[in-house]
Amino acid sequence: MDLTAALCRYEHDLLHDTLPFWLLNGLDKVNGGVHTSLDRVGHLIDSDKAIWPQGRFAWLLATLYNTVEARGDWLEAALSCLGFLEQHGFDRDGRMYFLVTTEGKPLRKRRYAYSEAFASIAYGACSKAAGHQAYATRAKELFAQFRRVAIDPGEGTPKVHQNTRPSKGIGPLMIGLNVAQTLRETIGLEDAEHWIDQWIGEIERDFCKPELGAVMESVAPDGSILDHFDGRLLNPGHAIEAAWFILKESQWRGGDTKLTQLGVQILDWMWERGWDPIHGGLYSFRDVHEQPLQTIEHDMKFWWPHNEACIATLFAGVLTGDRRHFERHQLVHDWSHQHFADPTGGEWFGYLHRDGSPSTTLKGNHWKGPFHVPRMQWQCRDLLKRHLDL
Repeated sequence: MDLTAALCRYEHDLLHDTLPFWLLNGLDKVNGGVHTSLDRVGHLIDSDKAIWPQGRFAWLLATLYNTVEARGDWLEAALSCLGFLEQHGFDRDGRMYFLVTTEGKPLRKRRYAYSEAFASIAYGACSKAAGHQAYATRAKELFAQFRRVAIDPGEGTPKVHQNTRPSKGIGPLMIGLNVAQTLRETIGLEDAEHWIDQWIGEIERDFCKPELGAVMESVAPDGSILDHFDGRLLNPGHAIEAAWFILKESQWRGGDTKLTQLGVQILDWMWERGWDPIHGGLYSFRDVHEQPLQTIEHDMKFWWPHNEACIATLFAGVLTGDRRHFERHQLVHDWSHQHFADPTGGEWFGYLHRDGSPSTTLKGNHWKGPFHVPRMQWQCRDLLKRHLDL
């Protein structure tokens, strides 16, 4: 694998394909914020605005401003998304919406607190970019609210009745882990490593199953497997995303051996569980006991697990020097660019059938927006520049 060529490819795709697609087609110059429901060539097909992408795009643009080039148009667009978020993203109880109209009128509110998580990293990155201390305070407040609603026992609204079948998911822990890492980088979050250590420990203790070679998506509070459809579910994308968060933490700490081993183990397990040996690409879901799944999209190929796998395999290769990780990185990179990337319309398709053919030509919706693809391109670019000392 030619690492210098890979660096140039990631930088080019980020700055000359993905980012221009969203800046040209997504920004709402009337109401502020970003639209994400775009067709293949960037035409708007639904004007409602999801709240997650407002925070995610603000974070991305401010991060590019902080780490790539201090471009005024990037910061202006970041602050447009943040301003829309601040003005229209919050209900009267302080919780955040999931979906609003193009003008910002509320449409939908969900039980979990990922809107707060993505808003938190947006405020943190914009605080560093714009030099506003008030944004840093807001970032900490939203991080605390995310922890209270999404992680603290008994505080949030559970997915299932907890008196009947108590459970917990890996999602809030891995997202919280990355929020803490991000706020440490942008605003110097004082207790970041407390939360990082706590949540990595919980993931390893309760969700990692060495005897099965798997990382569970949800478990009982004591970490035992719930023998039901949801309890047996594996989400390779989530687990591989957690793996690179852990590997990134190892790098931050100067190459922590234990963290590297844990991140690589998670990646290895879930690569073996998730990679389709016939058609290539990563399955969306698997069953830990290889039983039939009720999740109808289980064998589809979604864009974001492939983004996470590109990052995780590259981190694993850089940290260990093991050739197999670079080979896997090349494999998932090439498969993804062959099937997801759209040289005609720009950016990536989001949803493929098992054989790699597009199930829709959408470039965005209320979940897919300017985040996973450009984050992958930026993170891989940043990792390679550090590794190559450029």
